[in-house]
Amino acid sequence: MDLSPVLISIRTASAAIVVTFFLGLLAARLVAGIRRRAVKMILDGILTLPLVLPPTVAGFFLLYIVGVRGPVGRYFLNFFAVKFAFSWGATVLAAVAISFPLMYRSARGALEQVDRNLIYAARTLGMGEWAIFWRVCLPSALPGVASGGVLAFARGLGEFGATAMIAGNIAGKTRTLPLAIYSAVAGGDMETAWGYVTVIVLFSFIVVALMNWFTAQESGKR
Repeated sequence: MDLSPVLISIRTASAAIVVTFFLGLLAARLVAGIRRRAVKMILDGILTLPLVLPPTVAGFFLLYIVGVRGPVGRYFLNFFAVKFAFSWGATVLAAVAISFPLMYRSARGALEQVDRNLIYAARTLGMGEWAIFWRVCLPSALPGVASGGVLAFARGLGEFGATAMIAGNIAGKTRTLPLAIYSAVAGGDMETAWGYVTVIVLFSFIVVALMNWFTAQESGKR
């Protein structure tokens, strides 16, 4: 069994979760702090949209933006001679786009459950808003935030549709585990497909165990 899809998937999910974690956390902090309900609902809808869109549709939009004829893709190609689409970076972008809503919604839910009295007390001590966020809100919401990070990592690891659209299925370069399973089944190699399926099921089981642990930690704080 070729291990390159396993390694590519792990590299992709690891790189994606670094971006997704901080983007999702900052977006959650921004939306949670908005007081106007209409503005909050619109922003929340936009940020959550990739979660409900078919992955191929999200991949289509990404391809339109970063493809060689897209605004971003054409800029990188003309000024840096970098072709972003159908590269390993495109697998990371697809994983970030699809897993971001999970991180954002988990982080927002956890931040909104932080005891407001702690925030008020920190303000009376003269702490700034960002200091309150990093030193008061985030530690209190950490189990929920971490659970969202684990879930986003797993979603990035299992991304298929958007990756196929923007990165393709290039062996040894952009072929992730889900694409490798698809290719093996399409080629009639069920033994290899079962091997890849076993690997991704094991990863998924570990993710579920970690999520349950973080949930238990969060429940223990209440």
